[in-house]
Amino acid sequence: MFQLTTKQKEFQIGGSKIGGTPGQNPPLLIASMFHNKDRIMQDRKGNFDRKRAKELIKQQEELSASTGIPSMVAMVANTAEEAQIYIDFYLENTDMPFGIDMWVAEKRAKATEYVAKVGAQDKFLYNSITPWDKDIKGQVSKLKDLGIKHVVIQAFDDKDQSPAGRLKSLESLLDQGAGDFDTVIVDTSVMNLPATSFSLIANRIIKEKTGLPCGGAYSNGTHMWKESKEVWGLDGFKAMDAVAQGMSSVLWSDFNFYGPIVTAPRIFPAVATAHILLSTLLYDETNVMPDNNDLPIRKYFADFLDKLNAGAARK
Repeated sequence: MFQLTTKQKEFQIGGSKIGGTPGQNPPLLIASMFHNKDRIMQDRKGNFDRKRAKELIKQQEELSASTGIPSMVAMVANTAEEAQIYIDFYLENTDMPFGIDMWVAEKRAKATEYVAKVGAQDKFLYNSITPWDKDIKGQVSKLKDLGIKHVVIQAFDDKDQSPAGRLKSLESLLDQGAGDFDTVIVDTSVMNLPATSFSLIANRIIKEKTGLPCGGAYSNGTHMWKESKEVWGLDGFKAMDAVAQGMSSVLWSDFNFYGPIVTAPRIFPAVATAHILLSTLLYDETNVMPDNNDLPIRKYFADFLDKLNAGAARK
């Protein structure tokens, strides 16, 4: 189920590994900060609760260290000037990689210029090159001139929203030079909760065809289903969110845009639990456990692995 015939590519963004064969590395968890309705926000002029922001970043760092799951933050901004304030704050307070979440290409380009100006290209993930961008080749050329190394490509076809359509969209972007970077990861475009399955199937198809790391914004599927809070209440929503994101992270996913950083205390345990189960599913298929000390199963069930390996040796 999880074994692929194509050699899988592995990249490194800052100190975080991403990609490889399923189960080889825990998925990179990417939080959102400074988004609409983020309680640390005071306005869109760069004023925010810096003390609380530091606490949230520290909390994610601690969860990442304890679970072995790598992490970073994507910071939402409306203007390049606003983004600059967040970038400066972030670089002062953590060594984690980061991204900037800006939908308008021109404003995203200006923010990226600032990343290059401060020399943070090694830990910056450009999000993203999309099928809706008007000049893919020009965008790629500009990014390369700025020394950008790590990019997300968003794969989606409005006319064919099937998993195969996502592969077709990716191939079109790659033909225009979008893959000409040190690190290329593919966002398979989650549209809603049930359609998340199409993105997960696309992950497998794209990994099998190209070897590129794949994942998605699985929080789009959970947080957009606002009626879930009416049906199940807040606790029910939290359970649904954790289950959907944990399950999605197992199914051929190398990264997960998991939503607001304040949700980290439930998402990291959910993904760690899911990855522990993935590890034993893979062991059953291959009789091999990846040699990676950061695997959640090695963090929490080292004794079980020793017994498992001893049993395999006796056989």
